[in-house]
Amino acid sequence: MSAIGYDRTPQPVRGRAMVLAAGLGTRMRPLTDHLPKPLVTVAGVTLIDHALNWLVASGVEEVVVNSFYKAELLEAHLAKRTTPVIRISREEALLETGGGIKKALPLLGSNPFFSLNSDTICLNGRTPTLQRMAQAWDDEDMDALLLLHPVADAVGYVGKGDFFMGEDGHLRRPREGVAAPFVFTGVQMIHPRFFGAGPEGAFSTNVLYNQGMGSDGTLRRVRGLVHDGNWLHIGTPEERMEAERWLRSRS
Repeated sequence: MSAIGYDRTPQPVRGRAMVLAAGLGTRMRPLTDHLPKPLVTVAGVTLIDHALNWLVASGVEEVVVNSFYKAELLEAHLAKRTTPVIRISREEALLETGGGIKKALPLLGSNPFFSLNSDTICLNGRTPTLQRMAQAWDDEDMDALLLLHPVADAVGYVGKGDFFMGEDGHLRRPREGVAAPFVFTGVQMIHPRFFGAGPEGAFSTNVLYNQGMGSDGTLRRVRGLVHDGNWLHIGTPEERMEAERWLRSRS
């Protein structure tokens, strides 16, 4: 996979990771009428394999994948892989991002872990991304470290961004209707303790991020790190085609 930007040399990243793969993929129809979105291919590789290959290349050896929509197809595909070690967290009801991770916590251990969405492709910059995140982690100062990407440089992303970020990594949400310079990539390093105050059932991780948010929109124990590589957002068939063109132009 080095042709599209993966580093094949394992990097010194320890710990576990979770790939969020349970969504319905409604915006990707008709491609998801008969298969789960993580099995949609981009440049000949399924989205779930793009994510898992990147994690393996970063040195991650154990990964939890959640499943719901057409779970049997996804799980059968994952069973064919020899690396990484994959554990399945099947959901009987769709739990969203926060609820899905909370359900999988018994499989993720007691230490900080990585989490990423299966509908994006993240490519390393000069230093492998997960290595940068592990080095930036401060257990006393943060419960979550979010990987951000400049809106102006994001492939396939159409939106107003998610955050402003200070030089110290503190994140601030924009006021309603105001554009922000950074979009959350879906890649994060997060501590299991963060979910202790989370609700039961389905909920977004935004519920956790916003706990204790200041009146100016500053998040309390959530920090950011700007991605120095490339990031491709793949939510629709049109964005899939744009990502394929971008990847093939750099192969």
